[in-house]
Amino acid sequence: MTLDPFITALIPHRPPFLWIDRIVSYEEGTMVTEKTIPEDLDIFKGHYPEHPILPGVILCEALFQTGALLIARMVQDEQKTQHGFPVLTRIGGARFKRPVGPGSIIQMQVNLREKVAGAWFLKGILRVKEKIAVQVDFSCTLVSDLKP
Repeated sequence: MTLDPFITALIPHRPPFLWIDRIVSYEEGTMVTEKTIPEDLDIFKGHYPEHPILPGVILCEALFQTGALLIARMVQDEQKTQHGFPVLTRIGGARFKRPVGPGSIIQMQVNLREKVAGAWFLKGILRVKEKIAVQVDFSCTLVSDLKP
């Protein structure tokens, strides 16, 4: 699959840790993205190999990356120049409702709940087959230096 240059221009994530294939929609305060989960992902060999499921932490990461895209796009719309990258600062209330397996198409929707000073408070919902699989609240801030 070819990388979407719009996505890679806004966030620093790259394969094999980019969990977004395409942006489905964007309007101020909301972004929807999708990812087709490859059937041959190495992770399935070790995570419940007889009944493979994608780990919840990866599903949350797909939501966090969608949130980063939302923030970066909103900053771009406001300032025309992005000064830093969105970085996760808090996770709360994650709920896992159904598993996601090989070959699934996941859809991530992230909504901005509130922006206070430099903090963005977001809510993410991940769906598979139009049913909620994961819900999580999280927050991010912009950082200009990603070096440890």
